[in-house]
Amino acid sequence: MALTQHLKPTISLSFSSFHRHSSFSPFFPLNFQTKPLFYSSRVHNLRPPSLSLTSSRRLFLLPSVSGVWDALTGNNNAREAVMAIRRGMLLFRQGDVSGSLAEFDKAIELDPRQKAYLWQRGLSLYYLERYEEGAEQFRLDVAQNPNDTEESIWCFLCEAQLYGVDGARQSFLEVRRDPRPVMREAYNMFKDGGDPEKLVAAFSNGQENEYFYASLYAGLYYESQKKPDAAKVHMLSACQSPYGQRSDDYMASLAKVHCLCRNWSPE
Repeated sequence: MALTQHLKPTISLSFSSFHRHSSFSPFFPLNFQTKPLFYSSRVHNLRPPSLSLTSSRRLFLLPSVSGVWDALTGNNNAREAVMAIRRGMLLFRQGDVSGSLAEFDKAIELDPRQKAYLWQRGLSLYYLERYEEGAEQFRLDVAQNPNDTEESIWCFLCEAQLYGVDGARQSFLEVRRDPRPVMREAYNMFKDGGDPEKLVAAFSNGQENEYFYASLYAGLYYESQKKPDAAKVHMLSACQSPYGQRSDDYMASLAKVHCLCRNWSPE
């Protein structure tokens, strides 16, 4: 998700004491950096110095403004909610999707303001096949952040499972222009129809993260079209790409979780 488009404060979450989870195939090693949890109250220009424009918003947790303030000033429920989200993200990365959802739901119980920003919860709901709740979660988030291309796509993916591709397109969530070329092309493909092979080919010689995202969303597009064999090819390509293997982007973890949930591994 396009980081520079957001006007909400951010808590950046990377995880310390992270261990490889035994349920993952050795073909998909988890290589996450050990970094501390820190808070930022800046509203504009949320990019850390080392983060490029093409990076995903999913490296970050974006709670409500008041939730950040409460966490900083000693509101125990708000602080505990943030920690529950941190645990939920870690569990998802480890492949424990049900456990991640339990933590995200706990965060909402502790601080209901978090719900409108919990895109991570929507992803967990998708993999638990709770598509109606997943679509609701993504629509809530887009209502708060109308610049979010990826959540528009994920809402479509949930609703395609419920109503079919044509039905999902009838209520497609339109958002503003994504600064990332690969996500602009992916968004248009999901919104209007298109060829995933052309998407991947267009970015096959681009930056590592562009190829990863093209492969990821090509695989997801084929899944929405009920073409699991083609989806498998591209999702495995995303996992095995340099970005998929080395990045601590939450979506790199998601590609691995996707393969785990589908029992896909390289032949």
